[in-house]
Amino acid sequence: MSEKHWLFIITLAVAAYSIRLLGLLIGDKIRNSRYSWMLDDLPGLIIISLVAASMADQSIHTWLSAFIALAIAIKTNHVILTMGGGIAAFVGLGLLV
Repeated sequence: MSEKHWLFIITLAVAAYSIRLLGLLIGDKIRNSRYSWMLDDLPGLIIISLVAASMADQSIHTWLSAFIALAIAIKTNHVILTMGGGIAAFVGLGLLV
């Protein structure tokens, strides 16, 4: 590998470490501030954002499967059952189409 490749790898490593370090430092500051309530809801908000963005251009078949998974999640509050039910709904609806 050339010197440019090594420089690029080192730059990416430093950037990745810096992002993690800044997140840790900022997270500690937020945790000790009056905005600490945001950290409780943050994981769920990130997941919902990712799911919403990925669902934007999906078929009705996928949307129905997602609604079935949501109903299972609300009813059971169990991650494994929700994933299994969503997959089963997706496969079942796929077989009907």
